[in-house]
Amino acid sequence: MRIFTLILLLFVSFLTTNCGNSKSKSSTQFNNLIWSDEFNDDGPINSEKWFLQTQLPSGGDWYGGLVNHYTNRTENSYVKDGFLNIVAKKEIFNDQGEIKEYTSARLNSKFAFTYGRVEVRAKLPTGIGTWPAIWMLNKNIDEPGAYWQKQGFGTTYWPVCGEVDILEHWGKKQNHVQSAVHTASSAGDDVVNIGGQVVENVSNQFHIYSIEWSEEKMVFSVDDVVHYTYEPSVRDSETWPFTTDQYLLLNIAIESDVDPSFEESAMVVDYIRVYQ
Repeated sequence: MRIFTLILLLFVSFLTTNCGNSKSKSSTQFNNLIWSDEFNDDGPINSEKWFLQTQLPSGGDWYGGLVNHYTNRTENSYVKDGFLNIVAKKEIFNDQGEIKEYTSARLNSKFAFTYGRVEVRAKLPTGIGTWPAIWMLNKNIDEPGAYWQKQGFGTTYWPVCGEVDILEHWGKKQNHVQSAVHTASSAGDDVVNIGGQVVENVSNQFHIYSIEWSEEKMVFSVDDVVHYTYEPSVRDSETWPFTTDQYLLLNIAIESDVDPSFEESAMVVDYIRVYQ
């Protein structure tokens, strides 16, 4: 009887451990590190790996009614003590004939890849109106001022090119992190390919934000806990423009409903690693 009871307890424990959680653990098929930035050298960002995108879109505002300039100044992006700091600041800044009251930075990677796993260990800014993101765009996007556009690859408009949001976080929804996939069939305010989870202390503790991108699907997770899988039943140009190279972007946007008392906050990144 005791042996039967022990077996029963072990079986119940197995069910609880493996079936009791609504979120699953991620697994990986990508283990070969092909690109990274460990941010070990203090000073400006590594210009061999990153491009600071500053050119305003036509109309003088960044998409979504943002109220910030992106700059290439070290006040808004720098490396110190082994960490990348992307800093959003409240300050009057005049650039390209436009005066704005907030500044930040938007980094484009000079590396692009097709399929793999991305891991970013980061702490997020805080404050209503802050909108940090770790994401990817196809290097064929037609976006004047972007790095790959300047290299002659800009042929396709958003969202047809495809966008992958590994992480988004809004200060007005503190600790709720979100991932999304934008395509011709799901974009902007009408995006339906979306998922997220609540993660404690995203602004005070480091967490690992990840995507696994294969030929069939994309799996998004935080600290290996999966919160969204994008796996369309039909993969065509409308739903799956993800068969060619994408590049990484990191930025903090400032929304128009920013808290008037906001002064400064940073996204702090320990490392970025890409595996295939």
